Parts: sequence; C-alpha cells; structure tokens
Amino acid sequence: TTFKYSELKMQPEQPSTDGNIIVSFKLTNTGSRAGDEIPQLYIHQEVRSVTTWEKRVGGFDRVHLNADESKMGIMTIAPECLAIWNREMKRLVEPGKFKVLVGASSQDIRLNGEFEIAP
Repeated sequence: TTFKYSELKMQPEQPSTDGNIIVSFKLTNTGSRAGDEIPQLYIHQEVRSVTTWEKRVGGFDRVHLNADESKMGIMTIAPECLAIWNREMKRLVEPGKFKVLVGASSQDIRLNGEFEIAP
C-alpha cells in the first residue's frame, strides 16, 4: 500500500531551550489495502559551535491504517534531543535554527519545516 504525509505543524511557535516541541502531521493510507507505516522524525541544527550529527532521530512510531484511513501523528521533541556537548564539555541546547524532517526513512523525507530557538 502507499502512504501520504501532510499538514506538518510545530508548537510552540517560539520554543525555548528548556521546553518541549510538539510535532504533528497527518498520515493517510492512499492505497487499496490496510498496512503499517513507521513515520520517522529527524532533527538537523543549521549552525552550531561544534561539529556534531548531520541529522538525529527525534522519534518514530508504528501506525496501522486501513485503506483510505487517516490519523494524526504526534511526536514530542524534548530538550535532550536538541542538546549537544559544547567546547567546554557542557551539555546544552544552543540557540539557532533547527529543521524538522518527517518521512518513511532518512532517505525518504516527505515533510520538512523549521523552528528557531532565540538566544
């Protein structure tokens, strides 16, 4: 079967370094039979003070959908998912722009958006 991803949303609009970010999206089975999809969420920080991961898994879920059925997927990005070890070996969330990528795999991204953590 086949699946369609749509309606990516992130809350709050202006996240802080110590708060959760709620990511939601609509997942629809566009095929003719029931099936399971495993949506995956990845995070990429645009600019950082040290070299780290290119993109990091922020969450995943297994969703069973009947033909033509839709469900809202909801995943939470905790501050720990955004934290890095800086040059002083302190673990922290650095302010800046982050990309959120949602899809069937790291090579099959269907939705993307971004948020910014202000200094």
